Amino acid sequence: MKLARLVVKEIVGMFVDDGNLALLAVILVALITAGVKLLSLPPLVGGILLLAGCIAILVGSVRRAVPRR
Repeated sequence: MKLARLVVKEIVGMFVDDGNLALLAVILVALITAGVKLLSLPPLVGGILLLAGCIAILVGSVRRAVPRR
């Protein structure tokens, strides 16, 4: 049983290293999808917002991970 739990933990760890990063990415995708589907946002604008949002989330995650002096 412990081995199975360890295997599952390692597999999940491969995809979700930073829980905050993953959660923010899922929220961003949901918001952009809602904007495109419900608010008739043009898909190109949605794609640009998605790219900008992902970059912003990644930069924020890296800034939190870098040790401060």
